[in-house]
Amino acid sequence: MSDEKKMLKATLRKSSIGANPSVKATVASLGFRRMNQTRELPDNPAVRGMLKAVNFLVAVEGEPYLRPKRSRYKIWRSRSDKKHKRGN
Repeated sequence: MSDEKKMLKATLRKSSIGANPSVKATVASLGFRRMNQTRELPDNPAVRGMLKAVNFLVAVEGEPYLRPKRSRYKIWRSRSDKKHKRGN
């Protein structure tokens, strides 16, 4: 058996601010502290599962990273006109 272990290079591409607490915990457990930080992680099923759970934030070397797009279906609300009805 070889002495070298297989490693994955992963980079945190987007911030986890505003994400669910479970996503933030996963990012922290992978060892990321700041954006654009690259980590070498062991290639095992546990790490692969964590990377799959946060694939919208993390880029893995050798796999294409697709940045999430903004929601197309956001319902834009019109501004209130109560002030104008009162005459203020």
